Amino acid sequence: MTAEKTVSAIPDFRFTPSVDQVGVEERASRFTKRSIKTASKVSGLKLALNMIDLTTLEGKDTEGKVKQLCYKAQHLHDAYPGLPTVAAICVYPSMVSVAKKALGDSGVKVASVATAFPSGQAPRDVKIRDTKFAVNNGADEVDMVISRGRFLQGDYNFVFDEIAAIKEACGDARLKVILETGELGTYDKVRKASDIAMYAGADFIKTSTGKISPAATIPVTLVMLEAIRDFYYKTGKMIAMKPAGGISKSKLALHYLVMLKETLGDAWMNNHWFRFGASSLANDLLMQLMKDKTGVYQSGNYFSLD
Repeated sequence: MTAEKTVSAIPDFRFTPSVDQVGVEERASRFTKRSIKTASKVSGLKLALNMIDLTTLEGKDTEGKVKQLCYKAQHLHDAYPGLPTVAAICVYPSMVSVAKKALGDSGVKVASVATAFPSGQAPRDVKIRDTKFAVNNGADEVDMVISRGRFLQGDYNFVFDEIAAIKEACGDARLKVILETGELGTYDKVRKASDIAMYAGADFIKTSTGKISPAATIPVTLVMLEAIRDFYYKTGKMIAMKPAGGISKSKLALHYLVMLKETLGDAWMNNHWFRFGASSLANDLLMQLMKDKTGVYQSGNYFSLD
């Protein structure tokens, strides 16, 4: 990739590019019709597995559950040697230190939601303290949610400033900015929110919290990937992408990878630049890989529940 250019003046977010809805949906549908040969399929399944953020974000989370998830991250299927690990474990800030200790030097990252996830309805100083708590306890990555209410009423400077403040609070941790696209309503708004997040300092842009429907979709993700591409052309800065929620089947994950490759290229085809927020996807990927290896599908009883 080329060296980063100097980021130009912050654009007027009232006038971000509009999105051709028919064109986006037509292009998105084409990605689901690609033919993938067996060898490429297996490579794609392993790559998708390595891009997953295994997640537990429930009020009933316990230290034991987090430790079990961390074990699974490192031992996805002991009957299949040579499998990659997942990319990260994502937990609430209160569980970061537990996950950090359980993962040790495995190379699996610890991500933490923050900023009053999933609603985002808290004062900025509370969000900043939430972020710093997670980072101080060892989080490598922070997943924040934007203030959708302020965005939808057109207060784009507020959203920009809040993201920038959280990015500063992250220190060396990478920041994933969740747009909650299912609440934004249109592709134009998804594009606008993506641009605001990237110019404000996001390391990732992410579709959803996974707590509402619709979550990630191929057309919405395409809009965000194209925003990343345009931002890269303008600034020389690569931004990562994370579709989250609603991606539970291997075939769908492969469609996302085809779209990623054809929109952004090979440089983004790794877990530093692309993630799946889809814990249930892991077991389906493992079932498909074992089918390729042994010729038969294993029962779901052979795979741990997340």
